[in-house]
Amino acid sequence: FSVSLAFSMQQVISVWVRDPRIQKNDFWHAYIDYEICLHTNSVCFTKKISSVRRRYSEFVWLRQKLQANALLMVKLPDLPPKNPFFSLNNAQQITDRMKGLQKFLEQILQSPLLLSDSCLHLFLQSQLRVSRIEACAAGKTSFSVAQAVQGNGLRRFHSEEDLQKDRCLSCDSDSDSSDCREPDSKFEELTYNKSTASLGSISTRQEEMLNFSSSST
Repeated sequence: FSVSLAFSMQQVISVWVRDPRIQKNDFWHAYIDYEICLHTNSVCFTKKISSVRRRYSEFVWLRQKLQANALLMVKLPDLPPKNPFFSLNNAQQITDRMKGLQKFLEQILQSPLLLSDSCLHLFLQSQLRVSRIEACAAGKTSFSVAQAVQGNGLRRFHSEEDLQKDRCLSCDSDSDSSDCREPDSKFEELTYNKSTASLGSISTRQEEMLNFSSSST
């Protein structure tokens, strides 16, 4: 699912959410994350092409953080609603959520005020966990926002504390229970095959769009 947002002076931000994958922390804890791809020539972004993986709970954090930083100057769009019956084995629920996350990103990337928020840039273009994003945006890390975006050898997990926090949030079922069932192995294969097939035609259009954007610059 992709969108190109055209700004003045031929500035374009192309972003899409794709490739849902089941990630396992251990036998009992699993979640789904999604790839966020971004291609732009906008002066708002230091890095012009990027790809990161984020999960639903990180989108929830982002929305709360952006709303707090923007105060009442911007009304943020809604995320796809939490579902207490969300299942890692339900391909339709996963697809619907992915579409909702895509729509959310489309809308926030149209706001100049939100585009000035370091948390958004770190979310879209760095490998940092949300706790480290918050610290980096507040200037409490040994590396800058620009260094985090460019990579510079930074790892997604930076401390045992980050690992523990990730385990605590490891169930992406939207329920309050931490008892998550092992995902069905047949569904994992089905999800991979279905997402690959369904995104095949979309990827072709995305490649055409990226080639067009690159040639126009």
